Amino acid sequence: MSQASARHILVDTEEQCLQLKQAIENGTDFAQVAKDNSRCPSSRDGGNLGTFGRGQMVREFDEVVFSAPVGVVQGPVKTQFGYHLVEVTSRQD
Repeated sequence: MSQASARHILVDTEEQCLQLKQAIENGTDFAQVAKDNSRCPSSRDGGNLGTFGRGQMVREFDEVVFSAPVGVVQGPVKTQFGYHLVEVTSRQD
């Protein structure tokens, strides 16, 4: 079964998500941005979600995690929870 590890940042607006993505692309540390901005409890751990299998996350999130290149920040990804920036940190198919 496919497994992936990822980290994410969850915010309320697409605009904020885009601003944070730009900051990360300009060199700001992903984990620090997560700690300072994400409204998910994972923010305490820099947005780290640990390892999970296909189908364990909401569909929109799952599709990104199991198709995006490892180490490249993706987003905004809209789900029922808000807007996410997602970085796959590892994946095993």
